[in-house]
Amino acid sequence: MSRLGSAVPPWLAHALRAQRGPVPWSAVVRGALAAGPLLLVAVLSGRTSVGVVAALGAMLAGINDRPGSRRAAVRRLGVPALAGAGGLLVGSYAGQHVGAVTLTLLLTVLGLLAGAVSAVGPVASGAGTQLLVAAAIGAGMPLPEPGWQRALIFVAGAGWLLALRLALPTPGATAGDYRFDGERDAVGGVYDAVAALLEAVGGPHAPGRRVSLTAALDHAQDALGGPRLRRYASSAAERRLHAQYAAALPLAEAATALAWAGEAVPARAVEGPRRLAVAVRTSTHTGPLPAPSRSAPALRALDDALLHAADAFDGGGDDTALHTRRRTATSLARTALGSAGREYGLRVALCFGASVAVAQALHHARWYGSHAHWYWLPATAVFLVKPDLGPLVSRVICRAAGTVLGAVLFAGFAALLPRPAGLVALVALCGALIPVATRHFAAQTAVVTVLVLSLVMVGGEPGASWSRIGETLLACAIVLLVGHLPALGQRGGGVRTRLAHAAEAAHMYLAHVLDDGTTDDRAGRWALRREAYRALAEARASIDLAAAELPALARHAEGTDEVAATLERLVDTTTACAVQLDDTGRLTPQHCERIAELLDELAEGRERAGLAVKEGQAPPVPLAG
Repeated sequence: MSRLGSAVPPWLAHALRAQRGPVPWSAVVRGALAAGPLLLVAVLSGRTSVGVVAALGAMLAGINDRPGSRRAAVRRLGVPALAGAGGLLVGSYAGQHVGAVTLTLLLTVLGLLAGAVSAVGPVASGAGTQLLVAAAIGAGMPLPEPGWQRALIFVAGAGWLLALRLALPTPGATAGDYRFDGERDAVGGVYDAVAALLEAVGGPHAPGRRVSLTAALDHAQDALGGPRLRRYASSAAERRLHAQYAAALPLAEAATALAWAGEAVPARAVEGPRRLAVAVRTSTHTGPLPAPSRSAPALRALDDALLHAADAFDGGGDDTALHTRRRTATSLARTALGSAGREYGLRVALCFGASVAVAQALHHARWYGSHAHWYWLPATAVFLVKPDLGPLVSRVICRAAGTVLGAVLFAGFAALLPRPAGLVALVALCGALIPVATRHFAAQTAVVTVLVLSLVMVGGEPGASWSRIGETLLACAIVLLVGHLPALGQRGGGVRTRLAHAAEAAHMYLAHVLDDGTTDDRAGRWALRREAYRALAEARASIDLAAAELPALARHAEGTDEVAATLERLVDTTTACAVQLDDTGRLTPQHCERIAELLDELAEGRERAGLAVKEGQAPPVPLAG
């Protein structure tokens, strides 16, 4: 793929790239037990339309079913499902009681709201997507149930998948309480990432390993920080996992400082985090840990962190905080109303509204025939306009290819399978394939197309495979046109907003470390460090997506990758300074000079990229000694 990436343009290389990893068998089992069985029960009881709506809820929840903890799954699956139910409720009543023009305006306003909210984060983006997709389905799919019943059925379908997620044990998870297998795997992954970074210190792979450590810490933080009825962890097993996660933070800090110094560490230093990772996953004691030499501040910090971790693993740790700062309602509203939210909201509203208008015109012109299924066009536009799924052209190519493949496959299945039993089995099969197909947007589109066409046919409508292809291509044209309009908000607003947040978090972290009055506040320092690295990871992901757009769009993010790289070096250097200050109470000339150089480089890079710099944002650099 690296050779291919260098031989083709970035926007095409992204469309051909697929994620890799082991098959998520637990999610496959849940998918097989979700939409298909719900539809089967409804068909056998003579309430087919109920089964169609419930299966839709389970299918959309399955798209959000990702690896992680059960607690995190409640938010990841539950919040979008509730938003989808709200969209289905609004769409159902609007489709029944208002005319085409009013319906188009209403759904356009809904698109503006959902698009702006989607800028808040991944869960909010999933909620905005389900809100609009369900609103289009509610307005366009003919169903006998009233709107409020459709909403409850939709939530019940998604709730069934969530119940499976909470109740079924993960295959192969035999250690400890199976309810926390996702948390154990996530925390164990942090210790593995620390060991991998220590192993790479002094070599060319160290920067990539540090990025992997950030991703592992983010994943563990999310796995442990899901919604809860009580403020604190309520069971001994969960408190132990929180303490083990907290014990990994000083290890990660020491490993980052060693990577910054660039001097290879002894092999025995890697063995300790490896044993801790095994102990987390097997819920066993660590046994004696090999101590590294204490010849340098970062090595002494690593040794102290290992001793602290051993105490935490043996039951003596009392630090169960996740060292994260909760986002306030004000900050969430500021994000939604900021440049990224406005830009995304305007584009979603225009794409969704235009597709609804075109679909309504075709519907009233009887282009669809006697069966009303105009909702496919706006629902497709919603998925196409989402930047979470990749660059614009990549999304369009994958959506078109996936729809064509799915429609052809369904036409073959529909000609061979008995009805409705064969179609119900096909729904169950597609539900099982969704967790694997999410690795590539075209594959996901193909599977979802087969599943939805099966539901439509079971619900009593004739096959619509070929018209779905035409509607998808029309949606692609609408989104491509709107996506390249020059006057909708600030171009690159999402990238610039995330990069500005990363810069602010980096400066807050640096100011905290350099302030002599707060260097003893390690909990606050770790929270700021986590926020800085998480914000950098989000900014880097946004920059990478922007770089894979067509040149007309990619140019609006030019220079931002250099700024992000400078920020990463600044945060790494700040971490090395924190370790140095803990050990000696003073910075070396090397630390001070490096910080000054990076601050100057950052100011120049932000000026070249057209990024605003807040006055007084950069803290003063103290003199060595």
